[in-house]
Amino acid sequence: VFHPATRTVNTPYVGRFAPSPTGNLHLGSLIGALASFLDARANGGKWLLRIEDIDPPREVAGAAEAIIESLKQHGLHWDGEILWQSQRHAAYQRALDKLLAEDKAFYCSCSRSELAAFDGIHSGRCRSQPRAEACAVRLEVTGSVSIQDGIQGPFAQNLASDCGDVILKRKDGLFAYQLAVVEDDAYQGITHVVRGADLFVSTPRQVFLQQALGYSTPQYAHFPVIADADGKKLSKQNLAAPIDSRDCSDNLRRALRFLQQPEPPAKANQVEGILQWAIDNWQPKSIPRSQSINSPDLADK
Repeated sequence: VFHPATRTVNTPYVGRFAPSPTGNLHLGSLIGALASFLDARANGGKWLLRIEDIDPPREVAGAAEAIIESLKQHGLHWDGEILWQSQRHAAYQRALDKLLAEDKAFYCSCSRSELAAFDGIHSGRCRSQPRAEACAVRLEVTGSVSIQDGIQGPFAQNLASDCGDVILKRKDGLFAYQLAVVEDDAYQGITHVVRGADLFVSTPRQVFLQQALGYSTPQYAHFPVIADADGKKLSKQNLAAPIDSRDCSDNLRRALRFLQQPEPPAKANQVEGILQWAIDNWQPKSIPRSQSINSPDLADK
């Protein structure tokens, strides 16, 4: 069992928020931005912004700019320049070439129908094939990975049986999320990742890839995602309504209530006051140890 090596406690805190421009900011993504922002600021750390624009077919024109503007309106100001994944293709290719040269990755021509017979899990049946046209590139996985999540607690995953060999580059030539997120976290020196629990099960494979590339592993904390009355995750894919930036103070209070943080006093009625109070009173241990929470009273507003 592989246990990731985390950074030392003396390493300066660097967190991040990394939205995909597939729609405007909604309450669920505001919760993610706020949680990562507060954890960084409460620990005297940096908070970086990354736009994960590596999947053009899914992106919505103008969404990235709208997300950036909405963060500003809610007082969530980041440090340094924005990192755009669409400008990082050369770095992803270098990482891919390294893995291929070290026989840690391989070319795969398996179709979706072929994988469907194995519940979508790739178990290495084409690892030895030569490069061919219309091939994906996969990471060869072995063994188990165990992590200690700051909210969800301990978690172990047998990579071969639970997820299979991981896609790093798709057949259509687009780099996969798993490769890009690992490469960018290392490039930006991310020490702490605070994000939604919908990505919790992806963490072991990211840790395995970090190890394969010789990178350090950040500390992870996955908060529950907000769901509507039907139990569906509030997301852009489910057409979640964008938050109304005309009432940023109320939006922040709703996000804090979902995270079960202390309620800011009524006199903190401006964005800056609410955020400063929330930083000073940040209690990550109060965040529920659950992967999703139905909050129709918050989600449907």
